[in-house]
Amino acid sequence: MTTERLQTVNSVLDETDIRLEAGHAAGAKVWLSGFPVLDKTLAGGFRSGELVLVGGGQGLGKTTFALQVMRNLVATGHTAVYFSFDHDNTTLIERLIAMEAAEIAGLSGVSLKRVREAFETRQRNEPKLETRLAGTEAGVEAVQELRAYGRRLHLHRSKSSDTDVEAMKKVIETIREDTGQAPFVVVDSLQKVHLAGSGLLSEDDRATLVVDELKDLTLDAGVPILAIVAAGPISGRRMRVKDLRGSSNVAVPADVVLIVNDKFDVVARHHLVYNLASAERFKSWVIMSIEKNRNGIDKVDLEFEKEFAQGRFNPNGGRVEEELLDDRIFVE
Repeated sequence: MTTERLQTVNSVLDETDIRLEAGHAAGAKVWLSGFPVLDKTLAGGFRSGELVLVGGGQGLGKTTFALQVMRNLVATGHTAVYFSFDHDNTTLIERLIAMEAAEIAGLSGVSLKRVREAFETRQRNEPKLETRLAGTEAGVEAVQELRAYGRRLHLHRSKSSDTDVEAMKKVIETIREDTGQAPFVVVDSLQKVHLAGSGLLSEDDRATLVVDELKDLTLDAGVPILAIVAAGPISGRRMRVKDLRGSSNVAVPADVVLIVNDKFDVVARHHLVYNLASAERFKSWVIMSIEKNRNGIDKVDLEFEKEFAQGRFNPNGGRVEEELLDDRIFVE
């Protein structure tokens, strides 16, 4: 019954005192993304009860970003769960190993391509992953690090045919019972979440209903959920919230909306015409725009360098200094 969720202000204050007396925080718990400039702009990071949407075109690193945030959190003692509708667990592990190697050895770390070769090559005389990565830069060390925190990192091979929000809730509860911690949650991607009886609904209507359910789950479970959102095809302009599948309605329940664009596509023309070296460099960067931030400032453009050979972004990004345009500068 809805009345079971009714509280007086006094009862909330009493509960707050009980938490404080027990040495616990009474407010929202904050999860650091591991991207310093993003955490600073979000006043600390992602908060319990927040729904974070990450949108952008194909190939810009939405999954890479989500996986890297999850890796950063687990490496610092948190638990996390990744609901993956688009990638199998082996593919995610390959990315995590390359990502971890980059944390250890920077750009010299074993490449994602080389890690994939270790998984895919059939060699019975090298039955262990560490053996196959021996001789690579930080490959063995990366696997060892992954094993060290791997018990806190959970991968869920999700299916559009049966993985709905209720199923996610049960998984979260199981992880909480097993580890004693509420996990950080990643959903990749929102449009693939199962919704019973949605056969006659449009894609926009489905996305709107799913995002509402995910927002309820963040509050009920007391965890942040980072959900990747597919975007419709656009041409000749910068991607914005209105381009997300499900229209701008999916952004209404969300607390934070991050939109990723390729920097080369959205930087003003004069930055390209008069400095060809910069123009080439921009292709290696993405713009991550904080389009919505319910708990702080928004309409902020951040930038991060792609290090996709290592399956990650350089986390040490910054504020964008160049002028950006909504219309892509190369379209006349």
